Amino acid sequence: MKALTWQGKRSVSVEEVPDPVIQEPTDAIVRITSTAICGSDLHLYEVLGPYMHKGDVIGHEPMGIVEEVGSAVTNLRKGDRVVIPFNISCGSCYMCKLGLQSQCETTQVKEKGSGAALFGYSELYGSVPGGQAEYLRVPHADYGPVKVGTELPDERYLFLSDILPTAWQAVEYADVQPGGTLAVLGLGPVGQFAARIGVQRGFNVVGVDPVPERRAMAARHGVDTLAYTKSLGDELREKTAGRGPDAVVDAVGMEAHGSPVAGFAHQALGLLPDKLAQKAMETAGVDRLAALHTAIDAVRRGGTLSLSGVYGGQASPMPLLTMFDKQIQVRMGQCNVRRWTDDILPLVEDDADPLGVMDLVTHRSGLDGAPALYEKFQKKEDGCIKVVLNPGA
Repeated sequence: MKALTWQGKRSVSVEEVPDPVIQEPTDAIVRITSTAICGSDLHLYEVLGPYMHKGDVIGHEPMGIVEEVGSAVTNLRKGDRVVIPFNISCGSCYMCKLGLQSQCETTQVKEKGSGAALFGYSELYGSVPGGQAEYLRVPHADYGPVKVGTELPDERYLFLSDILPTAWQAVEYADVQPGGTLAVLGLGPVGQFAARIGVQRGFNVVGVDPVPERRAMAARHGVDTLAYTKSLGDELREKTAGRGPDAVVDAVGMEAHGSPVAGFAHQALGLLPDKLAQKAMETAGVDRLAALHTAIDAVRRGGTLSLSGVYGGQASPMPLLTMFDKQIQVRMGQCNVRRWTDDILPLVEDDADPLGVMDLVTHRSGLDGAPALYEKFQKKEDGCIKVVLNPGA
């Protein structure tokens, strides 16, 4: 089959790889009809290369048609249409029963000290082949896949794989009270949905991004927008009686603009042998923290900071004096996808499309166009906000 593979820093290519096969009784094989490029994939493209291996199949936002199931899978059959959550969870362990599927004790990558295994996301998360491919082996298919209807287009459902539940969890963790103000830093795909979810819940939402096209998209959905400036904290306080937003969602993560020292560290990591680079990431502060520090400055006293952007530095410096003095609450972590999908499914099937799932994709291609679109997405060129790949095209 054809699959998109990691070849090196800022280098991906479509290659012929072996077809996946059933390995465990709880496996399924899914023919991928749509799969998206996630902002998190750009971390593999740029920063997390030391944990990647040449030829790794990437991608973690797929959906498709079940082609085969293992003997222990009774909830699916050939021909079912399913969305595949990016984290692989069993549904029956202690963590899964708590609704913490991203910490699944059955699939935890214990040798790396990581949580649940993820599709297509480096040896940190199990080196499981990903979904930017024609076919995908799905472990724990007796629990993970979300079975969906057959009448609506893929894009109604595709984002249940990651970015919609991730945004939903970010807003849940933000814990904004009715009529409160939510600021969203970063209006990429997760930030777009977090802002729209806030509007749908009746919050006053301010979305922040340096890219005009992203601000324009958010504005179409009732979001007040600001460009990113050095005075952003003051601008947000001006909108909130001098206090700051009740909560801030950081949907940017470790590759934020405006962090030149950490940016240099990213480049330096790329020059080290993989094992040395891994050690540096596991012991040093290599995150670009401009967005996170802005969020800490902007949020009101006693407010909440919700992190959905990915961070990877073990010793990134934090302004704990300010955080303690302001009594900031912080919640974060990989999304527990299956905890939220039942809540979100009726909204994506609603004819009114209240979350605007049909107004997110800016670029589409078959697999062969993926390498060029990775570069375009990473450089934020051509108004690129969300890319969907159709492997059968």
